[in-house]
Amino acid sequence: MSRKPKAKTTHALSGIRVLVGRARHQAGALSTELQNRGAIVIEIPFIEIRKPKSFKPLDAALKSLSTYDWLVLTSVNGVEAMWERLDKLRLPASNLTGLRVAAIGPATKKAIEQRGMRVDVVPNEYVAESVVRSLKSKVRGKRVLLVRAKVARDVIPRELRKAGAHVDVVEAYETVVPKSSRTRLRAALKNPQKRPHVVTFTSSSTVRNFVELLGAKSEARRKQLAGIRMASIGPVTSATLREFGLPVDIAAKQFTIPGLIEAIVGAVAGRTKSRA
Repeated sequence: MSRKPKAKTTHALSGIRVLVGRARHQAGALSTELQNRGAIVIEIPFIEIRKPKSFKPLDAALKSLSTYDWLVLTSVNGVEAMWERLDKLRLPASNLTGLRVAAIGPATKKAIEQRGMRVDVVPNEYVAESVVRSLKSKVRGKRVLLVRAKVARDVIPRELRKAGAHVDVVEAYETVVPKSSRTRLRAALKNPQKRPHVVTFTSSSTVRNFVELLGAKSEARRKQLAGIRMASIGPVTSATLREFGLPVDIAAKQFTIPGLIEAIVGAVAGRTKSRA
C-alpha cells in the first residue's frame, strides 16, 4: 500500500528564516518541525528557566498532597519542576493517590501521563480562562493546588476562589531574560543574511523578554522590526504583543506548537500565492 506523498508540506517554508525564542531546552520540537518544512531556523532564546529562590512553599505543599482534592499544572516546566522535587524529597507515589489533575494543553498532559498520573481535565482551549470554565463547577468546597511560574496571570486562582475553592498557589520555577541573547538578537536583525522573516512567540513571557532584549522605544522598535511577521501561539500571547505595540501577523487557531507551525505555513503559503 503506497503512502501519500508529503511534498506539499515538507518544503512549504523553504527559504523562510524563522526566529525561535523558546527556552534553549524547549526549542527542539518547534525548531525541528519548522526545519522539516524547509525553514531556516534561528534559535535565540528570549526566556531562561530558573529554579525559584526558595523551594520551601513547594516542598511544604508536596508533603501535604493528601490534603488536596485537585492539582492544576499549567506548563511542562511546572510538571518537570514538581516531579524533580518529589524525587528530591523521596515522597512516595502513593501521596498522589486520590488527586484529580487538570492540565493546560496536550504537552502538559503528556508530561504528566509520562510520570504515571492520569489527567482528568484538559480544557478545550489551552488558556487560563478555559481551565476555569472546565473546573468551576467541580471545585466548590475543594482544596486546589496550583503549581506554576513565579510570575503568571491570576485568572485561575481568582476565579476558582470565586467558585468556592480553597486555592494554594506555589512557585515551581521562574522565567528570566537571558542577557546573552541581547547581542545575538540585535546582530540578527541588522544582518540581511540572518534577519528573520518570522518571529515566533509561545507565551506572554517570550513577548516581554523579546521587547526587553530589543531595548528600544516603540517607534524605534517598529523600525527595527519592519517587514518581519510576528507569529503568536494564542490569544493571551497576542494580547501581550498588542500591548507592546507589536502586530499579530500570524495567529495559531489551535493554541499548541503544531497549531503555531500550521499557522505559519498557511500564512507563508498564502503570501506566496498572492505574489504569483
